[in-house]
Amino acid sequence: MFLLAASSIELANDLKNWVFFSIGMVLFLAGLLFYSYGTKGGIIARATTKEAVRQPVFWLSIAATIAFLVINTWLPFYSLGEDLKMLKECGLTTILICGLLIATWTASTSIADEIEGKTAMTLLSKPITRRQFILGKYVGILQTVLLYMIPVSIVFGLLIFYKVGYDARESSKEIPEAMQRIPDVLQMFPGLVLTFLEVAILGAVSVAISTRLPFVVNMAICFPIYVIGNLTPQLVQAGAIKLEFVTFMAKLISVVLPGLEWFNMSTAISTGTMVPPLYLATATLYAMCYIAVSILLAFILFEDRDLA
Repeated sequence: MFLLAASSIELANDLKNWVFFSIGMVLFLAGLLFYSYGTKGGIIARATTKEAVRQPVFWLSIAATIAFLVINTWLPFYSLGEDLKMLKECGLTTILICGLLIATWTASTSIADEIEGKTAMTLLSKPITRRQFILGKYVGILQTVLLYMIPVSIVFGLLIFYKVGYDARESSKEIPEAMQRIPDVLQMFPGLVLTFLEVAILGAVSVAISTRLPFVVNMAICFPIYVIGNLTPQLVQAGAIKLEFVTFMAKLISVVLPGLEWFNMSTAISTGTMVPPLYLATATLYAMCYIAVSILLAFILFEDRDLA
């Protein structure tokens, strides 16, 4: 009886936390809309999003993501009955990589190319400050990534829903009903949120780089940051058992570069558990802090950039 009461209290707390987190997401989306349609920087944000959506890279990324998701749905992973987990892992990784490509591409074409083409100087000759220019570009990138993630997330959810029944049929098991498949679909919601946060962080880093460097260099920097950022815990752990200099460098990297391991839900997928809303809130707070630092760096780098 005591265990049942404790379980009920924990479930109620989780439900309350999910409600608060959902309210936070609604406020975030409302904030994007307000910025886009209620501020001067919002003009730049809307123009950046429209220009990015018109680019072939945007639609190619959506098509490539959906194609990979569909292929992975029927592709045998030879994982001893864990094909659904592999689909979830590969799906989130595919969405992340293509989202990162869109964010980096948009940052380079809308900032670096405009600086080189003198378009930025024309924009800044109007009553728009340099900080509004950078912030508007970044908000436009976030909106572009959201527009990319909405359709691919819907397809991803539908494929997971189908995959549960497909695997049961292939294993000659009883095909689960629709309501029994919903938990596997809902488990991906926190993963998609974490994926968006990770792309948002790397997008902010890309914006800062784009104020000084072109697209090729931007890509050459962002993807190593992505790789090293996901290896930060391993670097710290490896540094702890070796030379003092290695330990110092490992900790320095973990402080300077984003700890992208925060946004990896491989453990939750492998154990079949749901990422708790408190963890999502903590990861969101970390992402907001790192994004703020990156955008502040972009302000500093762009403040004295010669546009003539």
